[in-house]
Amino acid sequence: MKTSDVGLIGLAVMGENLALNMERKGFTVSVYNRNFPGEEGVVNRFINGRGKEKNFIGTHSIEELVVSVARPRKIMMMVKAGSAVDELIEQLIPYLSPGDVIIDGGNSDFQDTERRVNYLESKGFYFVGSGVSGGEEGALNGPSIMPGGSQKAWSLVKPVLQAIAAKADDGAPCAQWIGKGGAGHFVKMVHNGIEYGDMQLISEAYAFLKHQKGLDNDALADLFDVWDKGELNSFLVEITAGILRYRDDDGEHLLDKIRDVAGQKGTGKWSAITAMNENDPLTLITEAVYARLLSALSEEREKASGLFANPAPAEVMTSESDVEKALYAAKLISYAQGFSLMRRASMHYGWELDYGSIASIWRKGCIIRSAFLNKITEAYRTNAELENLLFDTFFHSKVEEAVPSLRKVVAEGALNGVALPAMSAALSYFDGLRTLHSAANLIQAQRDYFGAHTYERVDREKGRFFHTDWTGKGGKTVSGSYTV
Repeated sequence: MKTSDVGLIGLAVMGENLALNMERKGFTVSVYNRNFPGEEGVVNRFINGRGKEKNFIGTHSIEELVVSVARPRKIMMMVKAGSAVDELIEQLIPYLSPGDVIIDGGNSDFQDTERRVNYLESKGFYFVGSGVSGGEEGALNGPSIMPGGSQKAWSLVKPVLQAIAAKADDGAPCAQWIGKGGAGHFVKMVHNGIEYGDMQLISEAYAFLKHQKGLDNDALADLFDVWDKGELNSFLVEITAGILRYRDDDGEHLLDKIRDVAGQKGTGKWSAITAMNENDPLTLITEAVYARLLSALSEEREKASGLFANPAPAEVMTSESDVEKALYAAKLISYAQGFSLMRRASMHYGWELDYGSIASIWRKGCIIRSAFLNKITEAYRTNAELENLLFDTFFHSKVEEAVPSLRKVVAEGALNGVALPAMSAALSYFDGLRTLHSAANLIQAQRDYFGAHTYERVDREKGRFFHTDWTGKGGKTVSGSYTV
């Protein structure tokens, strides 16, 4: 019986293109997809279509799929995150042999991946939770891949994953081992959070230039093309120029016909929630999530636009160059926040993440690939214990150079009623980070006043807590301190 090198379950857009990528790299691939009642056989359609006369083995049951893969088996699932993954794992287990590997290539919650690693290892199998970024084109031609989970599985899946991954300009595969447990899916989650931030920042630059500065779509497309040749060089800036220029069948710009309600699949929300759990101020990405939520309130926005007038025009005299620099500064701050979250989570879960390696595998294939990722790798190669990217020499100098423009753009937006939530969040985070004496002392005094929550004093040793009877009518009993 002919056997394959790897099995793949799930022939939707990403799964189908990954299967074709694997086959093109010399692997024989067994494929399986469940059928819904009344639906044409998905596997047969693939085998007789894009997979025709190629090295695929079409299978029509879980048992048939597993039996067709050479041991130790490597079976990749490309299915919807959540209960479907657990159900599929349970269907696979009865047919697996010790040492077989299941790879989850979907956008699963990293905590689910932690649980699944422990569960499958307890049964003698290996589990890999792998982020895959690049969309349809990346899956077919080379994505960025972020695998983590059972450490012993890496040597087994490495030949396949590195073969199908994008290759950086220096030839390095954009697929490296991230860490144990849920580390791979966690890094993919942060990647997606940064993606939310990037997309929101670009959309804010677009809105500011269109509505405040009066640039039309073609002029904006030309400007984004110029920016893509400079420090803002990135996949998202590149495609934005193409989107702005694209015309519908009637010759009109398609972008102007697209309803302004942004969808989301949840990874941005997960990033924001996780940041709160890790006590890390992921403000820009969180604002990007809120911006999508606000965009969905289309009826309320329509009502509000009729109730509240635009402010009287106020000129701050920003230039197109200022908007470019503002976007660049905000992007740098967004990446600094994302890597800060990874650092805190790595310490919490004991993942020992290699931040320089993570930045290096994002250089090609993934949605957030951009010119300065090499600089992130250099920063962490110089100082592996770097607390914040903004403390690195390159990032420090670039942010200091660009922040004055960010201030001007945010100010002009605020005075003229142009919503710039992510840019504003970037500036507030930057100013908050560099503030030596914040206003949190007043918050602590308020908490102690109404709840006897205590406070520390700057003229006493750190870690010693005090309570004051602010009104003269209270007592000495305190509620104590706790961390949520």
